Amino acid sequence: MKARELGIKVGRLPVGVKNCITDVRGVMVGHVTLDYPIGETGEDYACTGVTAILPHNGNIFKEKVTAASYVINGFGKTTGLVQVNELGVLESPIMLTNTFGVPAVTQGTLAYMLEQNTEIGDTTGTINVVVGECNDGYLNSIRLFPVKPEHAIEAINKATNGQAEEGAVGAGKGMVCFGYKGGIGSSSRVVEGYTMGCLVLSNFGKQEEFRAFQYEGEGGLSETSDGSIIIVLATDAPLSDRQLLRVAKRCGIGLGRTGSHFGHGSGDIVISFSTAHRIVHFSEEMTEPRTQLREDHPLMNELFAAAAEAAEEAILNSLSQAVTTKGRAGRVVNALDFTKAR
Repeated sequence: MKARELGIKVGRLPVGVKNCITDVRGVMVGHVTLDYPIGETGEDYACTGVTAILPHNGNIFKEKVTAASYVINGFGKTTGLVQVNELGVLESPIMLTNTFGVPAVTQGTLAYMLEQNTEIGDTTGTINVVVGECNDGYLNSIRLFPVKPEHAIEAINKATNGQAEEGAVGAGKGMVCFGYKGGIGSSSRVVEGYTMGCLVLSNFGKQEEFRAFQYEGEGGLSETSDGSIIIVLATDAPLSDRQLLRVAKRCGIGLGRTGSHFGHGSGDIVISFSTAHRIVHFSEEMTEPRTQLREDHPLMNELFAAAAEAAEEAILNSLSQAVTTKGRAGRVVNALDFTKAR
């Protein structure tokens, strides 16, 4: 169950129908989860996966969306963010996986996009594939590279605009948050007719740092530390890439409210995009019309609040939706029991 259904309410703004990033019209999410032993010793285990977030169901390369990214702490191995921030557009699905899975997921996503667009690398330029990661090496035999390029393609093909699965699924299968089972979490907010949706891959924090509420349970790990989080923020509000950057920064507030201090070894990264405009790849026009929100309109402050609230609740949902998970070397990470929260 989501944290809200368990009595944990975050913020003052109303949530969307699904309380999920897919409340933003057009946004789709797909997962591939890997959960099986590797080899005959019983020590190695595939406890990982891939998650795909698509801004719309069309051809993303030919119809790009406005985007930005913000690095809270840069201990990460992402791909594509340099060009996103330079040009202010997203032209591929946003893919999430484990740290050592980034090359395979990049290759698989590239293969998918090349099949869709025969012009790429031939009669037009190359493509910028965006992949984010967290280190699931506590539960996953990360050195054995269980994630393959075909898993990225499968995750994209499985993407739907329905209620996204959360917890120990997809890229979140092997993630640990505050010493308990973390992974994929999502939430949304509605502000004056616009929707802000957030999806996180949570893999950070020590048990004693958890500050979202008083917890009287036991069973958390003490040996995990630092870790990472990837936060994906989507909205249908008409924002420029610079405004998306401003909104993305506010996700750090929600992250901090849960207890994170953005540790030295934590890759804390936000990728944000708006579906309000589609920027066509092929055009002979010199200019293009664009509507965007005024900077001094009160709605901007509400969007800031929405980003902070949705990020915080998405993290809590990654914990509340996760289940106790077994991985490599017989290791077990327990789910956080929300009935012991107050």
